[in-house]
Amino acid sequence: MTYCCGVLVRDGLVMIADTRTNAGLDNISTFRKLHIFEEPGHYVMALASAGNLSVSQSVVSLLHEGVEDHEAGERQMIGDCRTMFQAAQLVGRAIRQVHAVDAQALEHSNVSFDVSFLLGGQIAGGPLRLFMVYSAGNFIECTTDTPFLQIGEHKYGKPVLDRAVTYDMEISDALKASLISMDSTMRSNLGVGLPIDVLVLCPNTLEAELNYRIEPGEPYFHDLRERWSAALRAAHSGIPRPPYLKNGRRVIES
Repeated sequence: MTYCCGVLVRDGLVMIADTRTNAGLDNISTFRKLHIFEEPGHYVMALASAGNLSVSQSVVSLLHEGVEDHEAGERQMIGDCRTMFQAAQLVGRAIRQVHAVDAQALEHSNVSFDVSFLLGGQIAGGPLRLFMVYSAGNFIECTTDTPFLQIGEHKYGKPVLDRAVTYDMEISDALKASLISMDSTMRSNLGVGLPIDVLVLCPNTLEAELNYRIEPGEPYFHDLRERWSAALRAAHSGIPRPPYLKNGRRVIES
């Protein structure tokens, strides 16, 4: 399993992904799932992946080497895209090309073609945008009404983002909410774990503001985890006792 999320606010974009993969309880490995495509001053894009590792790595390799355009008879690179919409379309084409080659063999081995991606970034002349691309190659775009997208083991971290994230929040708060969302997922699912890769993009800089890996024992993340746990316990203690109980027992109306 894995967990990746992207948060797009007025001040910028945060993308975060864990690195844990497992093929059973005794076969746990670390693989990077947040990939950066960047030409400073021209474009900066990040691609986070979840699902079958072999499929996601094949898609990423295609994007680096070029995706075949059968009509034009050439390969298209992600840096050739003029808009983020075109970049999302290119990721979708790469997925479909990998599907055409590998899906039948995977099916014969009882392995599902399961993959999804978050694509976020900016190309010169356009805005920061964030997309989620599905295994069929189709995609949706993040909006100001719902300024975050998730892939992988998303259910544990979603309540944090639902309650905390707004489009008008500062980028530092968006990063903090993303880290808390990741911590909540790690607490509830052993298939998600450190190290964590973090990317922050600010509008119109066309280069990464932050490209950072959080390793086990990193002081800030450790402190954030402890403070969040303490804050939850304090909030729980501060909420009035439910009126439905009397002396620890259910009130039975006469």
